[in-house]
Amino acid sequence: MKLSNKTKVLEQGEMTLAERMYLPAIVGGMATTLKHFFSKPVTIRYPEQTRYLGPVYRGQHILKRDEAGAERCTACGLCAVACPAEAISMVAEERKAGEETLYREEKYAKVYEINMLRCIFCGLCEEACPKEAIFLQHDKMVPVFHQRDEVIWGKDKLVEKMDHRYLRDGWK
Repeated sequence: MKLSNKTKVLEQGEMTLAERMYLPAIVGGMATTLKHFFSKPVTIRYPEQTRYLGPVYRGQHILKRDEAGAERCTACGLCAVACPAEAISMVAEERKAGEETLYREEKYAKVYEINMLRCIFCGLCEEACPKEAIFLQHDKMVPVFHQRDEVIWGKDKLVEKMDHRYLRDGWK
């Protein structure tokens, strides 16, 4: 059964002796190989050299501290709601007496976890945070995981160390 009456008949011409022996294709392939053989390689030696990632790269997560060293996160949950992969989970708790230097607000994140297997590094958590507490570093890649228990990052891996502050142009 034909669907339409339109048919196109293709006629192939007779191949020459050189075409039948694939000489033009072989010569073209060898020319390409020689051109790449003498050109500068585009690969880098990764552990020793690192490639510039750019200012808009979204890499490793970090929970920021303020200038006094107190955690900025107030456990509002907006980052967890904004995350399309549902990779962020947290447990809020009230600040106790004597912890005023550790946390800025009355409420803080007792547990803050990011499942790095679920995270798609979209940056929506960064945009949703009203306190500018979470950032995706533009100069640091996420390390490779070898064990399954290494993929859920808690506050021990996320909270910024005061001796290694993360500064991005235009932000404090």
